[in-house]
Amino acid sequence: MKLKRKQTHQLQKSRQQMNSSNQELDSTVVGRKHKAMLPFLMQMRLEDASDEYTELTKKVFKGIENLSRLREEDIEIGSTPREVVYREDKLILYRFQPIVEQPLSIPVLIVYALVNRPFMVDLQEDRSLVANLLKLGLDIYLIDWGYPTRADRWLTLDDYINGYINNCVDFIRTKHGLDKINLLGICQGGTFSLCYSAIYPEKVKNLIVMVTPVDFQISDALLYMRGGCTVGAEALDIDLMVNSLGNIPGDFLNFEFLMLKPRQLGIQKYLDFPEIMHSEDKLLNFLRMEKWIFDSPDQAGEAYRQFLKDFYQANKLIKGEVMIGDKQVNLGNVCMPILNLYAEKDHLVPPKSSIALEKYVGTNDYTVLSFPVGHIGMYVSGKVQRDLPPVIANWLNARAD
Repeated sequence: MKLKRKQTHQLQKSRQQMNSSNQELDSTVVGRKHKAMLPFLMQMRLEDASDEYTELTKKVFKGIENLSRLREEDIEIGSTPREVVYREDKLILYRFQPIVEQPLSIPVLIVYALVNRPFMVDLQEDRSLVANLLKLGLDIYLIDWGYPTRADRWLTLDDYINGYINNCVDFIRTKHGLDKINLLGICQGGTFSLCYSAIYPEKVKNLIVMVTPVDFQISDALLYMRGGCTVGAEALDIDLMVNSLGNIPGDFLNFEFLMLKPRQLGIQKYLDFPEIMHSEDKLLNFLRMEKWIFDSPDQAGEAYRQFLKDFYQANKLIKGEVMIGDKQVNLGNVCMPILNLYAEKDHLVPPKSSIALEKYVGTNDYTVLSFPVGHIGMYVSGKVQRDLPPVIANWLNARAD
């Protein structure tokens, strides 16, 4: 009997200790004390987890319903009305329909990069740099480089800059009866625009460059390191790549860009997708962005070879050593007014790379402005869409004479 009473006492004591522990744990969870030290599942009440699961399930079902109704045309990129005004090989020159009675008399030619489609500047109606510039009275042209095929394997930077860009500029000059037009170069297109302006300063009235690489020797930039800018040309054998592949596949470049931020760009956004798919607007934003990201043209082999070797690996642009065909690029010849726009959180084109421009150009009218976003945020951020177009329009209007 004594042994049984002792066992009963010990059992009661153990139960009291367990109850005490449970109460302390419950108090900790409810009071959020030391929450960070507990495993994730122990931080959630059963009813909270049930509510969250129910809410997420509703969002997913609504998202599936949204997806079942969407068609290809619903995620079309580039919604602003435009017309084809010039073609050459695979290049198309568009003119967007002006929406004011008397737009600025000097049109703007947008020169985009080769590595992505140019319609990021006109992603959708409420996120369109082009549409906002039109509303502010600008006359906008845009170069669409098209999709290089094997037939374009031997296209060089000479073809792109002295050929295609120069022909588009001349077409616009003739159409409007002007000696000079305005250039807006974006990313790699900004670098091309700098080269063009240095070679043909007599044809460029004002130059705007946006998220444009100038100095490629930026030691803490991952893309520049992978391109062999700072760790040496042996890091990436460009000749072997081009000789082996011909054109450089767009999917390869896309993968390289995604791997610069693998968690954010390759995993996290898809984990977040169930949370936004119930909203048709957010779903469309997501799908349009995905469509743009993965719509990557191949790169003409010879043009890629020179751009990577001369600009990335040898940093010849700021040294005045780049040759485009038989024409030397001397940034000191860029003597027209310049507006340099860069993104403070840009992981593709670091601010230092863009800011360096001021040291090498020959103009006395130089303006540099930054925006607190990343590379893509310069096109799609709501705040930038509100602030950037007036900056460009006002700057050009002040230099229209």
